[in-house]
Amino acid sequence: MNAPRRKPGSTTSGLVLIDKPQGWTSHDAVARTRRLANTRKVGHAGTLDPMATGLLILGINSSTRLLTYVVGLDKEYLATIRLGAATTTDDAEGEELTRAPAEVVDAVTAEAIAAGIQGLTGDISQRPSAVSAIKVDGKRAYARVRAGEDVELPARPVTVSEFELLSSTPVDGFLDLEVRVVCSSGTYIRALARDLGAGLGVGGHLTSLRRTRIGPFGIDAADPLDRLDVARALIGPADAASRLFGRLDLSEQQAIDLGHGKRIDAPVGTGDAGPIAAISPNGSLIGLVEYRAGQAKSIVNFPPDEPADGPAGSPAVTEDAS
Repeated sequence: MNAPRRKPGSTTSGLVLIDKPQGWTSHDAVARTRRLANTRKVGHAGTLDPMATGLLILGINSSTRLLTYVVGLDKEYLATIRLGAATTTDDAEGEELTRAPAEVVDAVTAEAIAAGIQGLTGDISQRPSAVSAIKVDGKRAYARVRAGEDVELPARPVTVSEFELLSSTPVDGFLDLEVRVVCSSGTYIRALARDLGAGLGVGGHLTSLRRTRIGPFGIDAADPLDRLDVARALIGPADAASRLFGRLDLSEQQAIDLGHGKRIDAPVGTGDAGPIAAISPNGSLIGLVEYRAGQAKSIVNFPPDEPADGPAGSPAVTEDAS
């Protein structure tokens, strides 16, 4: 008896911008998109906690290769920091560790908050939250914490280019700060909440987080996960790469040569640079190149869309920045 024929997977590549809802993990979003796109080759760039909402960038089929470059882009968040209590997770999902008396919270001045925010802006050293996805001896930090271990991660340099207070509202003995943060990859907004509260002497934690931008991609162009139409939402490889990098338009022969691994002449007057998106005359992405000594050399090839029936492409995942 013949085995039933397997339904072929989609071969279409590109990036998809998702507006992740609260309660969903980034893995949940990938799994749903795999089903909708009819391919196992789906990855994501930059984890969002289940509590967090907002922009999640997914790569489909060969465009998973672009995710490596998306991961390191700067990011923008809108968040609510609650002053007056510290928690085990630095967010509202953890157990309360300390709580400041209401009168002490009330005594925190606008000037002190502004100074605290200023002290957490720029190039700073930040100790990630213990419940992050950073690996400690091969095991995620959050898994060690959940297993009852005490975990304290070493501080590391990050850049908070903008930390803006939008509003402040007293709530039942606490003070809620609505803030906007623009930061480098690997910055923990939960840690900013924790450190701001600690610096003010009242404790602090995060109660909401929404990612609104990753590099050139904004939340206004993202689709809610429950209404995602992959075919309509897909940003083609050439379009996506052209937004991420400079662009080199190729002749037919140059496209053939690069596709075969040959070097071509870089545009006259260009210095060393890269990555650059190399686009064929028919508008397809041939690869990413770098300019060195007057020549363009391929650093990543992007073959034509290929069958997606094999193993899933590895998602480019970083620890979350919440």
